[in-house]
Amino acid sequence: MSIATLSATPPPPSSKAAHRTGRLFALTGAVVGVVYGYDTGSISGALVFLSKDFHLTEAEKGLVNSILVGGSIIGAMIGGKLADALGRKAAMLIVAGSYAVFVALSALAPNVVVLDVVRFLLGIAIGISIVAAPLYVAESTPARIRGASVAAYQVATVAGIVITYFVNWGLSGGGHWRWMLGLSAIPAALVLIPLLRLPDTPRWYVLKGQTERAVEVMAVTDPDVDPRTEVAAVGAALAEESGGSARSLLRKPYARAALFVVGLGFFCQITGINAVTYYSPQIFEEMGFTGSGQNFLLPSFVQLASLAATVLAILIIDRMGRRVVLLSGIGTMVVMLAVLTAVFGTGELHGATTWVGFAAILLFTAAFNFGFGSLIWVYASEAFPAQLRSTGASVMLTADLVANLLIAQFFPSLMAWAGAARTFAGLGVLALAALVFAAVTAPETKGRQLEEIQGYWRNGGRWPASPAAVGPGPLSGSAVPPTTTS
Repeated sequence: MSIATLSATPPPPSSKAAHRTGRLFALTGAVVGVVYGYDTGSISGALVFLSKDFHLTEAEKGLVNSILVGGSIIGAMIGGKLADALGRKAAMLIVAGSYAVFVALSALAPNVVVLDVVRFLLGIAIGISIVAAPLYVAESTPARIRGASVAAYQVATVAGIVITYFVNWGLSGGGHWRWMLGLSAIPAALVLIPLLRLPDTPRWYVLKGQTERAVEVMAVTDPDVDPRTEVAAVGAALAEESGGSARSLLRKPYARAALFVVGLGFFCQITGINAVTYYSPQIFEEMGFTGSGQNFLLPSFVQLASLAATVLAILIIDRMGRRVVLLSGIGTMVVMLAVLTAVFGTGELHGATTWVGFAAILLFTAAFNFGFGSLIWVYASEAFPAQLRSTGASVMLTADLVANLLIAQFFPSLMAWAGAARTFAGLGVLALAALVFAAVTAPETKGRQLEEIQGYWRNGGRWPASPAAVGPGPLSGSAVPPTTTS
């Protein structure tokens, strides 16, 4: 059935039903984010102990870390097509089930070869997750709170990293690395329950021609708009697009958007955030901190500050706008990397200098999560029209993971070869380049409908004076004006 022949708009859902559905969306996104964050950070503590049990060389230690990222790259590359073919919900079910299985297997690994294979497969699940989860949330929430809703996934991810550091600290006395790796299998399995109760997104139903179902779900997921009008606008926008292939991203009008998302994704990781996540015990030891207590507990406080920064970003992202949050976060990273360069350059890491270095690491990590960490998910879900959205997210996050792989594999060697001061100085130069890039290319999209953002890219990176001049723009009939903030 076409959109034009749809019968009367279904009655609006009760407030109680809408709130219940909203809580289920939030719950599933949060749990998947927590598991992702935990699985990303758990190796930082486990590696200290499993290296002794398996008698790993330095190269083998690096492989244990980087092979997860290698799998994530493959997962990100296929995540968009999987989410389009099977649905956002189906992709989330695959992710949750894979997390539960592969996390449990990694905890039971009898040798490093098995561990590497399982972590590679876990990485594929992670790559799919970081494409599918933000898409699922972004396409199921109203425009006025979409930024905060997608950024909430980053809050959950940071919360997972916080949890893993406290767990690592608690288990470090007995060297229980298998428990460090395996505990997240439980929430991964439990999240399958709410996922099975949720629908797919309205935009995916339109993408597959299931317009009746799209209207029904739109009425539940976005009570602020007329579901018939909104579904009609989504369908019209889809009809304007030629296809969802990666090749489409290289042609006008979205080549500019592709350049933006690839650059932002690459700069997000190449500036060094996962050097802190993966190698914080080594960095703190280099600063002069000693003992497992300090080197496992101090990263926990770093991640707590990051969690607070991410929550702050959520509180202001739909009020102050995307650019203010992004640029202030990157700018603070530049300053903190300069401080770290100076700290390590003194050559006297003791007393007050050591704590200045700790504060710089804490503020650097918090600034990343306030800016890059919160906004990458938002921009990945907003930059393209529905038919290209999952492909664009995959391209962005593939660039992100390639940079992540470089950091994971080469940061320890670079520290040993060039020294900490030069290493952090190099990261500072990259962060400065990221600041300039974001200032030039990042659009302000707060309060705008997903389909309206197409007009920005169609108009050469400028907001059009009127939607009619550039094709589909603001969704007519929407209860939320394009410039409204909440």
